[in-house]
Amino acid sequence: MDHEIAWMSGVAGETSAGPEEVLRVLRDAVRAEPGGRVETLVAVCEMRGCGEVEFEVAKGECFCVACCIPLGITDGYAHPDAPYPWRLEPSGAPLPPASPGPGFEPPDLPRCPAGHDLFHVAVALSFAADGMLRGISVGLRCPEDGALCLYVDNARVVPRTA
Repeated sequence: MDHEIAWMSGVAGETSAGPEEVLRVLRDAVRAEPGGRVETLVAVCEMRGCGEVEFEVAKGECFCVACCIPLGITDGYAHPDAPYPWRLEPSGAPLPPASPGPGFEPPDLPRCPAGHDLFHVAVALSFAADGMLRGISVGLRCPEDGALCLYVDNARVVPRTA
């Protein structure tokens, strides 16, 4: 099953759109379980005080454009309170491509409709009543033309076993 990104219009040309626009693609993506909660956040690189808000996206992961550190969407380090490393399983929608090997193929490198390849990233995390993380969604926003998309659509989070 191919991962095809559906782009939506957004406000163009703003270098910092704020959470409202970049998070709007996530509003319906992650559902809380009964008694659970959903947390949404705009990604900001916190490695050594970097503070960068733009990310390159490749192989299902988002990398800080300034220091190349991944957010940890695919392995469980996207949230500072994550109790364990995880792997993602699709929940009705396919996961972004994560092809093996050192090279990147065109489907691994999303671009907005205007061809830009840097994005603001928003993450929605769904927690169960017991506090365990159950699902994740990731939205992308092109700061150049404002295009928005849902990159990871309610993927199930499963603890990684060694």
